[in-house]
Amino acid sequence: MSPPTPPTGVDANGPCPPRRPPPAQLAYEYSLFAPADATAPRVCRDFVRAVLFTHDREPLVMPAALCTSELVTNVHLHTKGAAMLRIRLNPARLHVSVFDDSPDPPVVAHPAAGVAACWGRGLALVEGVADTWGVADGRTGRYAKGVWFELRPAG
Repeated sequence: MSPPTPPTGVDANGPCPPRRPPPAQLAYEYSLFAPADATAPRVCRDFVRAVLFTHDREPLVMPAALCTSELVTNVHLHTKGAAMLRIRLNPARLHVSVFDDSPDPPVVAHPAAGVAACWGRGLALVEGVADTWGVADGRTGRYAKGVWFELRPAG
């Protein structure tokens, strides 16, 4: 799909040259406060998907949606508050952070092979899908604890 033709116009001096689009921004940052209810994982997952589709990063959509959903689900299951989602996107990486108001550190569970478990695999999934992940530190205030992951485009 080719970019649209820049609009031209006429002013008192005659025809105006086409307006040039602004230079491409190399880094983008988005934030979202999600409700403290069961809709939060879907709201955040859809937000991440929309950002990535908007920036033509389709290969990152599925892994980013999965990891975001897992992190926000953990906030919903293990805290009583809302989640703050932050997305940082540049040509080299996608960095997604999910902050909550709980001081408790996240715990990665690795159930034994063959064990059927309905709970406790979220961070292990993030660990397996993301290029890297961790816990944000050095923040203060209501959303002091954050868990983040990064994905890098293939190639």
